[in-house]
Amino acid sequence: QGQLVETGGGLVQAGGSLRLACVASDRAFSGMNIGWFRQAPGKKREFVAAITWSGKNHYAYYVSGRFTISRDNAKNTVYLQMNSLKPEDTAVYYCASKSLETSIVVEGAYDYWGQGTQVTVSS
Repeated sequence: QGQLVETGGGLVQAGGSLRLACVASDRAFSGMNIGWFRQAPGKKREFVAAITWSGKNHYAYYVSGRFTISRDNAKNTVYLQMNSLKPEDTAVYYCASKSLETSIVVEGAYDYWGQGTQVTVSS
């Protein structure tokens, strides 16, 4: 219960795209709120995007218009489509889950975390 696994990271040139996936093992996935966070070397982990159980999306200003979060409840999966990638997007990307819809941009409010997937954007 609560296990999350991220896939889809890799190396891409600036301006390119990647799609990350977060697969959850929890059978209550459709009622869960999922967030994506990232941590660059030497920096604190920061909020990227989140999607509520009802499908409402939230984005950090620095990815808004470039990243899109979506979910497929039949596959217990949340996706993060990342377009127009920049070198400053380089980080380890984590997905996390929480049961309540409140404080969805707050790292400390999440209950379960994946192990992370590395995204590297070259200039």
